[in-house]
Amino acid sequence: MGQLKEQMKRDLEIKGFSPRTQDAYLRHAVHYVKYFKKSPEELGQTEIKDYLYYLIAEKKVSSSYVNCAYSALKFLYETTLGREWDMNKIPRAKKEKKLPVVLSPYEVKSIFDVTVNLKHRAMLMTIYGAGLRVNEAASLKISDIDSSNMQIHVRQGKGKKDRYCMLSPAILNILREYWKFYHPNGWLFSGSLPDRPVTSRTIERVFEISKQKAEITKNATVHTLRHSFATHLLESGVDVYHIQQLMGHSSVKTTSIYIHLQRKDLLNIKSPLDTLMGTENDRGC
Repeated sequence: MGQLKEQMKRDLEIKGFSPRTQDAYLRHAVHYVKYFKKSPEELGQTEIKDYLYYLIAEKKVSSSYVNCAYSALKFLYETTLGREWDMNKIPRAKKEKKLPVVLSPYEVKSIFDVTVNLKHRAMLMTIYGAGLRVNEAASLKISDIDSSNMQIHVRQGKGKKDRYCMLSPAILNILREYWKFYHPNGWLFSGSLPDRPVTSRTIERVFEISKQKAEITKNATVHTLRHSFATHLLESGVDVYHIQQLMGHSSVKTTSIYIHLQRKDLLNIKSPLDTLMGTENDRGC
């Protein structure tokens, strides 16, 4: 789909989609074409439904994967090919509602404690301490650290939105220690080349190594630090609307998921079985 692929890529760029989303949409479009071995212009509603069913029934991929493929094909047909897309005849797969993994404060600290490399520790502490997405941390510049107002300027985060995040004293201390040793210039966390920022993949690998060293078996990723930041703030009494602003969520509905992760009050509730059996004061061995 050479020429059509280039046209779709241009349309995605014009619409302002992130490079990551562009790559995902183009990849799904290519898979779709390879499956039927025909141009999308020769295919229509029946083939789209057959392909989505193939992903669900045969490939057994996640609902998020199916929905990404759905969005990619919808963009291809509606925007690039200028064809009508009937939502009633091509329904979107129901999204799975899974709660994100969260680390306890003790587990977060244990990860920092085993991260010996100062630069690596500074990156992980900044992500957790400010609730950043990994790509936001990777894209930080020295000029984004505003110590006078104790805030971090996140530029063009998700949805191409700027926002300010908290610069806690602990983050400032580790960044000052890091700066004295590494003397970064331009990018706060540079990659292997000084004039390039560290990649998100590098930060992900750093987290994975530290997680293994800390002997944490939870299915946690570096993004889990962001989820943990929000959950721990909520548990400490911070209002959900303030957390929404710090996280850069467009809707408080997105932030409200962390209410379900807040365990403090739930864990203090007594089971009726304990009352029945007279074991309410038994806290184990």
